[in-house]
Amino acid sequence: MDTLDYGYLDTLGAGMMFFPRQDRRAPPAGAEDLYVPVDDIELGARFYVGDAAHPTLLYFHGNGEVAADHDDIAPMYHTIGLNLLVVDFRGYGRSNGSPSFRTLVEDSGPVTHWFHALLDERGFAAPRFVMGRSLGAYPALEVAACHSDRMDGVIIESGGASVHRLAQRVGAEEDPRALDIARQHDARIRGIELPVLIIHGEADDLVPMSQARRLEELLGPQMSELLVIPFAGHNDLLWVGAEAYFEAIARHIDLAGNR
Repeated sequence: MDTLDYGYLDTLGAGMMFFPRQDRRAPPAGAEDLYVPVDDIELGARFYVGDAAHPTLLYFHGNGEVAADHDDIAPMYHTIGLNLLVVDFRGYGRSNGSPSFRTLVEDSGPVTHWFHALLDERGFAAPRFVMGRSLGAYPALEVAACHSDRMDGVIIESGGASVHRLAQRVGAEEDPRALDIARQHDARIRGIELPVLIIHGEADDLVPMSQARRLEELLGPQMSELLVIPFAGHNDLLWVGAEAYFEAIARHIDLAGNR
């Protein structure tokens, strides 16, 4: 599949939306810090293994977050039979380099190849999934569109991944080149053939429900479920609707992994 010129959006100001922070906290018992080589930099990753026989989730976090923030959340994924591997963006966590919208999307390819190689080397033969939360929806959907051959399903939390809305945020909603990139991006999403679960907060004021509905529309028949968490916002969704959240993920993993 052709590479889109997401770097053009950085020239319009998209690169200013990042809030990177470094974090070098030691991993908890049972977790491991790893590094993903991409070009001339390294991306930090934290691998929370519950059981090598279980499916594994490649997870792209949200803006301002880092892999180590998931130390307390990972056991919840283990409870539903999932290993969790969280990868930081450039400039976040243990990663070096500087973030940009282009690298946010394009790094997902090398990360995915590394992910499969790691699991193969360690004998993890169970199904594999990709998930993106908020800003992480962009790389997760890129994996689903362009690197889906060994993935079994996709989960998007609190992320619409609309390039047109991104162009609006930087004041370029009428820019012809940005509009063309947005159209091509939409076509990329329409071409996704993996089953997709969307989880979104009803009261999300950062990424409105309309964006989740738009993503649902673009995905069409590949949608497996749209779970709306009542009263949940952008950053409290997991805590407001934890039971429904993990029930939906477990259901998605079971159905997609056995299709």
